[in-house]
Amino acid sequence: MRVLRHWMRVLAAALLALSAQGVRAEDGYDLWLRYAPLEGEALERLETLSAIVAAPSDDPTERLAVSELMNGFQALRGRPDEIWLGLLSRPRDPGPDSITNSFGLGCSDQSVGGEGAFLVRTQGDAIWIAASSPIGCLYGAYALLRELSLGADPATIDIASAPAMPLRMLNHWDNPDGHVERGYAGRSIFDWWHLPERLDQRMIDYARANASIGINAVAVNNVNARAYMLEPRYIEKVKRLADAWRPYGIRVFLSARFSAPRDIGGLETADPLDPDVRRWWQDKADEIYAAIPDFGGFLVKANSEGQPGPQDYGRTHADGANMLAEAVGDRGTVIWRAFVYSAEDDTDRAMQAYNEFVPLDGQFADNVIVQVKNGPIDFQPREPFHPMFGAMPNTNLMFEAQITKEYLGFASHLAFLAPMWEEALDADTGHGGTVADVIAPVGMAGVANTGSDRNWTGSDFDQANWYAFGRLAWDPTLPSEQIAREWAAQTFSRDEDFIEATVPMMMESREAVVDYMTPLGLAHLMDTGHHYGPGPWVCDLARPEWNPCYYHRADADGIGFDRTESGSNALSQYAPEVAAQWSDPETIDPAFLLWFHRVGWDHRMPSGRTLWEELVHRYDTGVAQVDGIAATWAELGEYVDAERFRAVSENLAIQQREARWWRDASLAYWQSLNGLALPAGADPVPESLEHYRSLSFPEAPGN
Repeated sequence: MRVLRHWMRVLAAALLALSAQGVRAEDGYDLWLRYAPLEGEALERLETLSAIVAAPSDDPTERLAVSELMNGFQALRGRPDEIWLGLLSRPRDPGPDSITNSFGLGCSDQSVGGEGAFLVRTQGDAIWIAASSPIGCLYGAYALLRELSLGADPATIDIASAPAMPLRMLNHWDNPDGHVERGYAGRSIFDWWHLPERLDQRMIDYARANASIGINAVAVNNVNARAYMLEPRYIEKVKRLADAWRPYGIRVFLSARFSAPRDIGGLETADPLDPDVRRWWQDKADEIYAAIPDFGGFLVKANSEGQPGPQDYGRTHADGANMLAEAVGDRGTVIWRAFVYSAEDDTDRAMQAYNEFVPLDGQFADNVIVQVKNGPIDFQPREPFHPMFGAMPNTNLMFEAQITKEYLGFASHLAFLAPMWEEALDADTGHGGTVADVIAPVGMAGVANTGSDRNWTGSDFDQANWYAFGRLAWDPTLPSEQIAREWAAQTFSRDEDFIEATVPMMMESREAVVDYMTPLGLAHLMDTGHHYGPGPWVCDLARPEWNPCYYHRADADGIGFDRTESGSNALSQYAPEVAAQWSDPETIDPAFLLWFHRVGWDHRMPSGRTLWEELVHRYDTGVAQVDGIAATWAELGEYVDAERFRAVSENLAIQQREARWWRDASLAYWQSLNGLALPAGADPVPESLEHYRSLSFPEAPGN
């Protein structure tokens, strides 16, 4: 009996502990589409809807909208075993006036707007989704379920929404062998080995997640492309993906290797002006479109980091892009990346893309898009916006962001990137609009952070960056804080105490990374190759721009890259009024000081501190912010299931340790150059510079 009582107490304690964790264990696979059951008044309001009979539809996207709504409403009501709500998918009545205590779905209302636009309206007890196309109905279904998941009153929902830009795209740097370049969430989600015969359910779940945030295009392979991805056996595999994703409104793109006519086509050249080369690409495009009529087109990385391109034959980027555009014709698009830098070009790396592309403004075909990174170097924790935005008014420009955090702590570090993208999108180009205005007619692309990890992104909070990219591509005016609230409530808990604690920690997380990695406009201090951890001391690689020393230029006298007229003059690539705000080291925003200026260690900052004192302060601030985030999360266990709570806690412990590593290793190196003591009260650096330089990480996933 005592044994029985003992185990009863153990069971009771276990149940109590489980209850304290709030909900069943979760592994993150459901992302922001959990549709956690509503409670209290929110549930009572949803219960006011009653069932009607659904009219059948032959359109697969309409059927998806119906299914998503049915499943979503059931989950929100907490009654997965009961089908309680029918849907009118093609109502005879074109408006909601005659529908009461019910739900309506009208997918052919041409008055609503263009691609993807939708209305969600309430009238009395009725909810009505209207769109001009089935995909608009699907987007509207997700929008309604998002609002209900956030606890909105169905009687007050009134949404009129349309995508701000036509192309909302993910770029996968996935290789056919399953390795993902700069991917930190396991292996590739694309099972090329078993396609086309077997389509993994993960491909459907991936498309569903993308559609829920309005993403409508996916490039499925690495921009460092393999030519054989254009062979018939791979076209057949890609066709299977395209067919599966079409109902979700997603078009497939392929990264194309520029030298493919030579690599797999039997030609001796890939010269874009050679008639045989042009004919080869025309035939290849025709072959792909015969298999995939809505094929999106080609994404191309050319003459960058050793990739082949038109410059190999003395031709321009416009020559190469236009050749492919001619082959694609009005069926699709050629997206040509502007990420270029050359070992033969000794100008400032930050200037090279502008120098190569801006003189070609107006020379690209109408169905060519030039894809430009958010900043002029390479996805750093902070960069000024790219000067090409606004400088090519006669060229289609697209914004490229990196969702996977190559330079922001991989998947281990919590860094919510919406504020970084918002900072760039809201920047005034000085050419009559913001960056968002420039790209609005074209679109945004994000380098995907998805992988084979069960939670998709390597860490639970990295899901927020996938979500934020989609939301900003749909509407770049959305505030980052609103996006954070939406994601946290749908992904973890809608409890207001949880939200009030979690959203501020998300909002400060990217700035914390900037402070403990690259404060005051420093950039590219990451160790080379894998880009993991600090390596400001690396100065001896073959190409100058591969070395962190190239970017910080520190010595005993000072630190920073002079990009004013007395230096590289990269400032001249910006509009005069924009350049003016960064031209004076006394008045520049300190966030960009060392990006544009080289100053002495004793330079006086707006805070009253010297530059050296300010650097130490920023490193310490970043470390303290991470400690604060970890402390906040430690108090939130009652709102989150035990599995995900533990996973986030463990990642934050890694981030705390590595933030200190960044701080200590960086300060040790700067002190080796400037010979200055740490300011009074600052923690000493615990190890020697030689110790930090000796560390190696062959297992780092970026290798």
